Amino acid sequence: MSSQPRCPHCRHFLYLDALNCPNCEAELGYHILTRQFYGIRNRQVVIDGQTWYTCSNREWDCNWLVWEDAPAGRCFSCRLTRTRPAMNDTVALEKLAKTEEAKRRLVLQLGDLGLPIVPWDVKPGGLGFDLISSLSAGKPVMIGHSNGIVTIDLAESLDDRREALRVRLGEPYRTMLGHLRHEVGHYYQNVLLRDDESWAQCRALFGDERASYRDAIQRHYKFGAPADWHQGFISEYATMHPWEDFAETWAHYLHITGTLQTAAAIGIHLDSTVTNLRDTDVVPLESYADEPIQRLLSDWEWMSQGFNRINRAMGFGDLYPFTIAGPVRHKLAFMHDIVTRAPLTTAEQYALAFVEETERA
Repeated sequence: MSSQPRCPHCRHFLYLDALNCPNCEAELGYHILTRQFYGIRNRQVVIDGQTWYTCSNREWDCNWLVWEDAPAGRCFSCRLTRTRPAMNDTVALEKLAKTEEAKRRLVLQLGDLGLPIVPWDVKPGGLGFDLISSLSAGKPVMIGHSNGIVTIDLAESLDDRREALRVRLGEPYRTMLGHLRHEVGHYYQNVLLRDDESWAQCRALFGDERASYRDAIQRHYKFGAPADWHQGFISEYATMHPWEDFAETWAHYLHITGTLQTAAAIGIHLDSTVTNLRDTDVVPLESYADEPIQRLLSDWEWMSQGFNRINRAMGFGDLYPFTIAGPVRHKLAFMHDIVTRAPLTTAEQYALAFVEETERA
């Protein structure tokens, strides 16, 4: 994220999902407005004269703080969840905790990019999440997006189940965060493309999304992706329909910007006097909002090669097992354009709007 959080007591490095400091064991809460951790006592802390409390879902590993007058005592991210397992379904709730962790990371990134979020209970078509477990429901859960609502199968938080699906579907990458990034791409396609010119540019790159989705699904699962799909698409799934091409490309834009932002925040760069990858330094930025897409993709090309080498040194597959062909670069440039032109929304505006609009509703 925009800064690397540290323990307010001992200054030890913390991951974003920390509930307690691993070094001094202090109980902690994460403050979305400052992107910092604060020590909490009796489930509360005073920040700049305002009392903040732990999210009511802390028992399910949510470490975010909420304002005193936050509805239902739930944080911004948790309130975006429209449907979740029943309180007596403890097995499903354990899976929910890992999915909510990924969702909080997504929400933070959307905030860092300044992208607007209108919650599902504030406006029809607003963003919301139905988080359901197929193991508990006893029937398949269709991952997808419809009118702002993202549906996720919590069972995929299980590593063996997700890996089995990844292998069966021939995918090089499959994570819960990846699902969330892909599905919100469908939401933002409708949010950020507001005029005929934007839609025309989008259709010129991705195809006409008004084509039959049902026919596209049947064709894709019967015949698969074209043999030459690498030349114009970021993944096989992107070839199925223009909607999926947009969402897949959107997800990769978030993969790239999020990973470069993290590298910048912890000081990872390529030193030309040391590396054998290239002859000039590569220094990632925490934000590429004021940079051309060429800078973003150039930094990513070289940094991802370094990350892939690190993964291979541990015996894993590549961190980023994808090739960005020329047409995909143009699609990513479109993403960069619509994201950087989006009405800027700060984290504070998120929190204020969420509480105030919900109270009016």
